Amino acid sequence: MARAGRALARHGLVTAFGHVSTRVEATTWAITAPLPLGRLTPGAVQVLDLSAPGLGDGVPREAWIHRAIARARPDVGAVCRAQPPTATALASAGVAIRPLHGQGAFLGPEVPVHDDPRLVRDPDAAARLAATLGDAPAVVMRGNGAVTVGTDVAEAVALMWVLEQSARLTATAAASGTPRPLDDDEQAAWRAVAPELLHRIWNYLNEEEPS
Repeated sequence: MARAGRALARHGLVTAFGHVSTRVEATTWAITAPLPLGRLTPGAVQVLDLSAPGLGDGVPREAWIHRAIARARPDVGAVCRAQPPTATALASAGVAIRPLHGQGAFLGPEVPVHDDPRLVRDPDAAARLAATLGDAPAVVMRGNGAVTVGTDVAEAVALMWVLEQSARLTATAAASGTPRPLDDDEQAAWRAVAPELLHRIWNYLNEEEPS
């Protein structure tokens, strides 16, 4: 998780804010402390108890996001909360992010947008965000960054990188002409290899990290 935080920071996906969590047991998750992710150490991880009535000490206030998604999506093993700049800008502009390249298909036919720009710091707001996410792998929050999910930290973080790359391609294509998304068959072909390629992306994001 510390490596994930540093990779997100190094690739411009987080600044002062952001967090990553991962499932430990059925009702227990680990989540990064409320510190800049670029300087996280392995010790800067807190316990997130889904069965507790509130958040524990030292847990980021937006941990409600992670709790709500963990409860709504038993298929999810990790959650990444970041601020990809281009994806956030497109959501504010009302421009949909659709798969214009192969890896973009990993995000689904269209990335859902949560239209409430306020911080998600209570259970009700988190439940609404989880409902907007639905069964998708990513959601962009208008004026407030994005959330990606995966079976593990590697997938969740790689999808955040893919989300920003897809947003950049969308912005460039929209400025140059009429974007042409991949059709259903083309998207399905790419999704079939998503687990393999997402972990290769994870390796790329970590390539500058010391062993």
